[in-house]
Amino acid sequence: MNKKIRLGILFGGRSGEHDVSLVSAASVIKALDPEKYEIIPIGITREGRWRIGSGALQLLPQVLETGEPVTPSVDPTGPKLLPMSASVPDRGPKPEVDVIFPVLHGTFGEDGTVQGLLELADFPYVGAGVLGSAVGMDKDVMKRLFRDAGLPIVPWQLVLRSEWEKNPDAIRRRIEAKLRYPLFVKPVNLGSSVGISKVHGRRELTAAMSLAAQYDRKILVEKGIDAREIECSVLGNDRPEASIPGEVVPVNEFYDYEAKYLKEGSELRIPAPLTPQQTKRVREVAIRAFQAVDGAGMARVDFLVDRKRGTIYVNEVNTIPGFTSISMYPKLWEATGVPYSELLDRLVSLALERHREKSRTRFTYSPQR
Repeated sequence: MNKKIRLGILFGGRSGEHDVSLVSAASVIKALDPEKYEIIPIGITREGRWRIGSGALQLLPQVLETGEPVTPSVDPTGPKLLPMSASVPDRGPKPEVDVIFPVLHGTFGEDGTVQGLLELADFPYVGAGVLGSAVGMDKDVMKRLFRDAGLPIVPWQLVLRSEWEKNPDAIRRRIEAKLRYPLFVKPVNLGSSVGISKVHGRRELTAAMSLAAQYDRKILVEKGIDAREIECSVLGNDRPEASIPGEVVPVNEFYDYEAKYLKEGSELRIPAPLTPQQTKRVREVAIRAFQAVDGAGMARVDFLVDRKRGTIYVNEVNTIPGFTSISMYPKLWEATGVPYSELLDRLVSLALERHREKSRTRFTYSPQR
């Protein structure tokens, strides 16, 4: 019999997307095959405290209660999480965890911080590495890499919170000299549309900037276009694949936090009603965007398609996309022929594959004699 993979599901966190992470983690846990995996829940509270086992499960929403019960694989009083390398016979006991699946969204989880911790501990983990995660969270740096890779993007301006607070009139003039209304104002390092506003004119700009400044020291001001919102899922490491695209038709003016999670009426169209040429273009650009940020494992790539001209713009890459029952990432793969449970299996396999590849790298230097 094959040994079960001890899979640590890491969720929660200190970001503004804590609640979204809990729902995603609950969906993942319910979908994992108990014949293949020994599930080890690892939760992070809003205050940054780590809990393992039953203590972690207490953080999850009621959605778990509607499915099969999950029995923690470890004692919550404090088992050690040992790196994969510890399983080598002469290097200590077998590991408590074989792979970590971070189901974290936003800062302190999707931005490279947790990925750096896992690298230091030598854990295999699902998803992008430190660089890809950090770039995928920083919308400004991401756009610079897209631009350098020759990908189509909409014009934007970066504003520092300190600049805005010191001289808002000068910043407003600079924005209006470069961009025309309507605008989108966003915190640079956040997701799930938290802190994002659509600004139709000068009167709305101050409130939008103040809201975004609550969530980050860097603020992105982006040209607003009348666009359809198209999304495409990417899966893989060095040879990534792209799913068929889908379209989000938000119940609100744009796909904000309320439209995503709180308000009914938003529609997901899978496949997206695009021409064959547009579909091909979206899939090609999705892979190029994934590679531009040094993605690994998974990502959802979001696009804007101009309603009048049909021009396709890449908007951003989400390195840990939502995994709720209504999330676009798994739905797109399911429509492409990869069911949810198989998708999870492939992500775990990709994590192990990437860890094996990284283990080939030398980290010490011995001069050749």
